[in-house]
Amino acid sequence: MEKSHIKRLVHKGKEYSYYALDSISMEEKVDIHSLPYTIRILLESLLRKEDGVDVTKNHITELFHYQAASPKGEIPFKPSRVILQDFTGVPVVVDLASMRDAVVKAGGNPELINPEIPVDLVIDHSVQVDFFGTEDALEKNIALEFERNNERYEFLKWAENSFENYRAVPPATGIIHQVNIEFLSDVIINKDGLLYPDSMFGTDSHTTMINGIGVLGWGVGGIEAEAAMLGEASYFPVPEVIGVRLAGQLPKVATATDLALKVTQLLRQENVVGKFVEFFGPGLSSLTLADRATVSNMAPEYGATCGYFPIDGETLHYMRLTNRSEEHVELTEAYTKANYLFYDAERFPSYSKVLELDLSTVVPSISGPKRPQDLIELTDAKAEFQASLIREVGVRGFGLEEAELDKTATVKYVEGDEQIQTGHIAIAAITSCTNTSNPYVLLAAGLLAKNAVEKGLAVSKTVKTSLAPGSKVVTGYLKKSGLQTYLDALGFNLVGYGCTTCIGNSGDLRPEVAEVIKEEDLLVSAVLSGNRNFEGRINPLVKANFLASPPLVVAYAIAGNMNVDLTRDPLGYDEKQQAVYLADIMPSREEVDDYIERYVTRDLYKEEYQQVFTDSQAWNAIETKTDKNYNWNSSSTYIQNPPYFDNMQADLSIKPLENLSVLAKFGDSVTTDHISPAGNIARLSPAARYLEENGIVYKDFNSYGSRRGNHEVMMRGTFANIRIKNELADGKIGGWTRVGDEILPIYDAAMRYKEAGVGNIVIAGKDYGMGSSRDWAAKGSSLLGVKAVLAESFERIHRSNLVMMGVLPLQFLEGQSAESLGLTGHESYTIDLPEDVGVGQIVTVHAQTDDVTKEFQALVRFDAEADIRYYRHGGILPMVVRKKLGGKV
Repeated sequence: MEKSHIKRLVHKGKEYSYYALDSISMEEKVDIHSLPYTIRILLESLLRKEDGVDVTKNHITELFHYQAASPKGEIPFKPSRVILQDFTGVPVVVDLASMRDAVVKAGGNPELINPEIPVDLVIDHSVQVDFFGTEDALEKNIALEFERNNERYEFLKWAENSFENYRAVPPATGIIHQVNIEFLSDVIINKDGLLYPDSMFGTDSHTTMINGIGVLGWGVGGIEAEAAMLGEASYFPVPEVIGVRLAGQLPKVATATDLALKVTQLLRQENVVGKFVEFFGPGLSSLTLADRATVSNMAPEYGATCGYFPIDGETLHYMRLTNRSEEHVELTEAYTKANYLFYDAERFPSYSKVLELDLSTVVPSISGPKRPQDLIELTDAKAEFQASLIREVGVRGFGLEEAELDKTATVKYVEGDEQIQTGHIAIAAITSCTNTSNPYVLLAAGLLAKNAVEKGLAVSKTVKTSLAPGSKVVTGYLKKSGLQTYLDALGFNLVGYGCTTCIGNSGDLRPEVAEVIKEEDLLVSAVLSGNRNFEGRINPLVKANFLASPPLVVAYAIAGNMNVDLTRDPLGYDEKQQAVYLADIMPSREEVDDYIERYVTRDLYKEEYQQVFTDSQAWNAIETKTDKNYNWNSSSTYIQNPPYFDNMQADLSIKPLENLSVLAKFGDSVTTDHISPAGNIARLSPAARYLEENGIVYKDFNSYGSRRGNHEVMMRGTFANIRIKNELADGKIGGWTRVGDEILPIYDAAMRYKEAGVGNIVIAGKDYGMGSSRDWAAKGSSLLGVKAVLAESFERIHRSNLVMMGVLPLQFLEGQSAESLGLTGHESYTIDLPEDVGVGQIVTVHAQTDDVTKEFQALVRFDAEADIRYYRHGGILPMVVRKKLGGKV
């Protein structure tokens, strides 16, 4: 980069340098204030990373002339750092270890494969809620976690010792995104006197939470993260930036959770998939940083790449609260103001579109029963739940018969039987990075619990309750305030620090309750303060799942059933048999604010984070080797060397895809959970069969997420979600398909096709691959022999992951679908893919049956030139290995 773009900043007698946006704005005659803040951050990155190869002068010029109404071009982005969680992090490290082997096999130096930017791995996804409702639940769950995952943790410890620029935050510390926002992020990086914005990729879709503190970041698949770690640019089209103008302030009865659910509904309706969202306007100043983080966290649910809040005075206040040094906070302010990155309330950028949201219109709400965007105002919750029971089966209905609506079942206990009914709340969980980073909603939950206990209310033991905070800071202020005692009294004991219920780590239901649910085929519910409630995700026995704020989770737990109107019906009765309503126990905003002022302190953050990397005795006790290449154990069922670099070919030509059989045909909203589940491994599944053949008994199966380092398990788990609906399976729910006249597991069908030398195609509807940034959804598809996915639309991350695994994403033209074209899934498909295929090219597809051939056009979803390069190499991982070896295969 030209030195003319570097400026000096003198702050408190020290001299710093930075790449100045105004240095090029004068050259290009562009008003910086007209550019969205996220575009400014991307521009600074391009200025700093310009090398004439990956990042060129043309990239910079194009972006400086950003056309909000119709953005053009592509951005080669190199983030400042990468963050991993262990479910997605283990396969990333497995791939890096495998790449080292591939390099050595080709005669290269294994240390060619090392992260070139800082990488943090936060181990937070492996805790399961086996023990709950007791004082020793945390201790027992941690012990079980280390016992179950010892082999994986040894591997991650090896990586910490073997790779440069890599460190691990031990288990039982906190949730990745809360640790990131409270501790890991510097907001502005000072590298040897050069100042620049923190920016990041994360291998978890809710990485977007970091945008609440003014750091640009989003979730990517593990394979894209690996490429970024190894110095590769990530290419994506210049995005539209949607501005959300906030006015007013939240009513006293509403919480940040209610706001996040409202924003999710608003932006899903607007269709912001693949777009950036920025929040601005007079209402911005009324939101605390914790409130902003809650809204940013749910960007994947509203479909945006990110939901960004610019750096302002509230950002600096939060940095001080969370124990960032005063010197760094002041330097952050000085730099961001000098480089036009500090929020200017008087001058608003030009956005692709502006949406209005009056914060005063937000009301207490929940969302469900199967999708986060399906908002229900609390006043309508009972009526909507009743309507969902009889509504036809779909994203908002269960199709129950009239006789099932009031079905009652008896749960037997020694001390007396209890009755549960349709809608019974089987799980009530205060969980997830979305809310447990927000002191307001957690203290509100604690105060509501206090008021409830003092009124003599209780939670039935048929409800599985849990509290899994995002960091130990939460435990600190709940204990110091005395509110944890009341949460404990209602069964919300601490069960672990990590990602639990909303990723399917809720553990088994109470056995006596589970037995009754199965025997009576009873429809039961879960209420959680999470961000995901997709069907089959929370627990296989729980069909209706609702997202709610932590205080409403506690309230619903007390009520015990979704068929209750919390705004009108009593939650229970006090000792004098007087009805107790939600309004009687809901704390006031003033009361919660007082508790925040008294108990959420800078000293608390300092105390909990000062030894974060060394505080875990169990982690420190793990012994591991320091070899540069990992010593693979062929009998391991957790860690195996994947086959991505086997048979790398010199021929990089692109050819038509011929005679593909349909492996599966799906409808709309197929999530990455459907494609590659993270939760329990079903007893009769292909993955279970593999584990049993390798001597693993059922109690030691663990979860799919914990076994992502073993491709043998994960390819068998692809399309194995027990709730997935393949239209080829004659109505059989789960991971089944048809081959000829036979219905068999999708994995078995894929292996049969592979043995016959036949490639596969998957056909789907809208929003294919929505949900988590789960690279195994693409990896598993590739390993099953899927050559293309033909869908009406794709979620951003999964489309990218498919390309980076060498799978062709193909999209029906606008207004067309499998149904409109009369495609049944019983055809054989040929895709006329030319050698010189371009970005966004239209190609011809032939769908042939025994007696007829249909031809139609489809859009190749190569969204950037880089996509074509990845596909040509058979994926980004082989491309990186070839590049590290100087082009030698």
